[in-house]
Amino acid sequence: MTRLILAFMLTICGVLSPAIGRAEDRAIYSPLIHVNPEKGFIIVSADGKVFAVEASPAAKPHLSKLPPSGMIDIVVELREKDQPPLLKKWKLASGESSCKVFDGSACK
Repeated sequence: MTRLILAFMLTICGVLSPAIGRAEDRAIYSPLIHVNPEKGFIIVSADGKVFAVEASPAAKPHLSKLPPSGMIDIVVELREKDQPPLLKKWKLASGESSCKVFDGSACK
């Protein structure tokens, strides 16, 4: 019986361990509601909610190139409950900018 319980526990730990601690990426298509380059945030909306997205260190210097009220397709990393999503990449769908595509390290 002890071996059966041990085998069950190891199976459960093996199934759950890949999901624990792994960040999840999510794509969001949204209007740019507000861009704050000084604080490193943008405000977007998705699923009927308006929320802040924190820029990654690589993305932060390029935030000032984003037009207010443009449409943007972003990839964010969902983080712990108390932390805002982290902006990883973007592709500007509408609006004028010298940084229409940010691939995670540089503007194109």
